[in-house]
Amino acid sequence: MMPYFYVVTDCEFDGPIPGKHSMLSFGSVAVSQTGEVLSEFEAVLQPLDDAENDPVTMAFWRNHPEAWVAATENAQPATSTIQSFVAWIKSFDAEPIFAAHPISLDEPWLDYYLRRFAGQPLFEGPWVANRLFKYAPLCIMSMIAGTTGRDYWRCDVQHYPAEWLGAVEHTHRAIDDARGYANLLSFALNNRK
Repeated sequence: MMPYFYVVTDCEFDGPIPGKHSMLSFGSVAVSQTGEVLSEFEAVLQPLDDAENDPVTMAFWRNHPEAWVAATENAQPATSTIQSFVAWIKSFDAEPIFAAHPISLDEPWLDYYLRRFAGQPLFEGPWVANRLFKYAPLCIMSMIAGTTGRDYWRCDVQHYPAEWLGAVEHTHRAIDDARGYANLLSFALNNRK
């Protein structure tokens, strides 16, 4: 069986709809099958030319000015950044599995940007020979609910013991949050029944 690794990712954006709004930044942490952190990737993206800001989301950012700076400072073109991300994933001698907490929030953003700027969707069926991610994405939130028996709605950073997140503060800086979720995945992998 071919080895695999997880690409634990957190995205920050200026509205709820990929394409209509922009992904501002994302952070990814590569985690081995045994929960070891292998590498990290952090990106700050220039806003899409044809997108707009969402007023409700921008109100959130006004309450988190330090996170806003981290999500927007030194922004790079999306095309070259996404292509560098693809190259980073392909640099591992293992099959990548996309993972997020929850998958329903971050997966649409990466899928949209991968399709638009690299011509590769996040996930396609087995009939596609050259796909970036071979397996279906992993929802860390669901995994925690399943491995711990916690009620699904108590599977949130406010309700987790700090040690599950590796004592990494959830700051809304994408790489910080991805690091915390990577530690959470490692906890789950090493505490399965």
